[in-house]
Amino acid sequence: MNTQVDSVVVSPVTFIRRKAGWLQALGDAMQRHRSVIQAIQWSVVVVYFALVIIPAFLPLPPDSAHIYDNLTRLAQFAFWGVWWPFVMVSMMLMGRVWCGVFCPEGSLTELVSRRGLQYPIPRWIRWGGWPFVAFVMTTVFGQLLSVYEYPKATLLILGGSSLMALAVGYVYGRGARVWCRYLCPANGVFGLLARLAPVHFHVNRAAWKSKPAGTPAVACATLIDIPRMIGASACHACGRCSGHRDAVQLAARSPSAEVLRLSPGAVSRWEVILLLFGVLGVALGAFQWSASPWFVTLKQAIATWLVAHDSYALLADNAPWWLLTHYPEANDVFTWLDGLMVLFYIGTVALVTGGWLLASLWAAEKFLGRTGERWRLAYALIPLAGTGAFLGLSMLTVTLLRAEGLALAWVPMARAVLLVAAVSWSAWLVWRMLAKTGTTYRRRLLAFGTVLAGMALPAGMWFIQFFVW
Repeated sequence: MNTQVDSVVVSPVTFIRRKAGWLQALGDAMQRHRSVIQAIQWSVVVVYFALVIIPAFLPLPPDSAHIYDNLTRLAQFAFWGVWWPFVMVSMMLMGRVWCGVFCPEGSLTELVSRRGLQYPIPRWIRWGGWPFVAFVMTTVFGQLLSVYEYPKATLLILGGSSLMALAVGYVYGRGARVWCRYLCPANGVFGLLARLAPVHFHVNRAAWKSKPAGTPAVACATLIDIPRMIGASACHACGRCSGHRDAVQLAARSPSAEVLRLSPGAVSRWEVILLLFGVLGVALGAFQWSASPWFVTLKQAIATWLVAHDSYALLADNAPWWLLTHYPEANDVFTWLDGLMVLFYIGTVALVTGGWLLASLWAAEKFLGRTGERWRLAYALIPLAGTGAFLGLSMLTVTLLRAEGLALAWVPMARAVLLVAAVSWSAWLVWRMLAKTGTTYRRRLLAFGTVLAGMALPAGMWFIQFFVW
């Protein structure tokens, strides 16, 4: 049936597009104004490299330095006080817009990929475990170097990542973001958090199929099969495909929709491992070790034992700055024991937390009597993981702002509210996902209780971090 508009016959799809809301209009504007987005991207590239490179060659700032009068302090606040914590928030609110519109590594790797060797992507790059491995290695290495405090460490971690992005882009792909799709250390975490975004580029498969064969394809830089794209996890929200074949549009959805829609066969076990052992495990240990009295007590006990046995090798502080924190001018030097203890603490927290969560999900699966449910139920923990990552990263934000003289008396209450909200959201998702299993109420209740018991460990650790230590 056709619809008459001003004596012109148009298809129902076209009529709907003309009446679409501001979200679709925004998506279409992103598609039309690629030059604006490119200008934004290259502006970010310039600022990014200036803040990464220049402070690394300046003297360390004195204690009296401020964000507004010292470039190193400004760069520290920009990267670790604003960028990282609020990029995490943006993933949960807007999807991967950062990746598609702002990320400097994405812009650079795509550019060099158009002019590079353009080799086909090998199988080893497509391995599903890289997001987990890259996240763990970057997070742990950053802690050993005190990346949040020192510009040389920032240059090594962020600059090194950018160089690898350029190298991968030069060798593989044809104008594609191979680095972003498979190897970026943040890719897996961003993909998990974007599942909660209340906006995404929706693909209408019926409208797509209604178009004649031979319609020019969209060159998706992240190698997504657009007609089969479901959800916001892999999409970088760059807007290039908006309006394509009258089938792709930026649309609103429930923040819980993508997680609740998951079936056991649609989940990725590597993604779950990253969630449980990475974001809820490694990240938790990385944020906590410097404030943990357990860490201090154990290190002192080992140091005392080493001295008593005339063994001083691990107490030496001769490691280079690119391997362990070494800044004598700031009275901040790691011994080999410090480095080993950081590795031990983060590894223990990751194994205990991830293992406990996986065990609780396994027990829930047994109560349900349905194979594979533990992997699907794990996705309900994304709100808790995302909020924990934001709370951990924002600790430096709070520290830097307090150093500028801001009282921030509301912060403890805000942390408590966010933590309770995250636990409540994850618990609600678990219950809704259990309801889809079709099992008895008793089985669902037992499974629900075991998952809650698993969530209690990371939530309790955050409570101890903020309100006990």
